[in-house]
Amino acid sequence: MSSSDAPGWTFLSNHGHVLVALSRDPAARIREIAAVVGITERAAQAILKDLEVAGYVTKEKVGRRNAYSLNTDLRLRHPAETETSVRDLLDIFA
Repeated sequence: MSSSDAPGWTFLSNHGHVLVALSRDPAARIREIAAVVGITERAAQAILKDLEVAGYVTKEKVGRRNAYSLNTDLRLRHPAETETSVRDLLDIFA
C-alpha cells in the first residue's frame, strides 16, 4: 500500500503529535509545530493552550521566543491508557 492509498486517520491525535514534536524540539515555533503535525498555526496554538492548561506543557519566554518543557510524569487521559505516562508514550518515538 502506498502512502497515497493510506487511510485518512492516524493512531495519535493532534495533541499527541504536538507532544512528540515538542519532545524533539522544545524551542520549536508554533509555525514549525503546525508544519510537522500538518495542522494550521491556529490549531497548533489551541492545542498548546489545552496542553498547558492540563499541565502537560509549561511555556517559558526565552528572549522573544518560547521554550516548552513537558511534564512527562503525567498519565495519558483516555481511560484505557491511564496507566501509561507521557514519558512511556514519548519513549516509543525517541
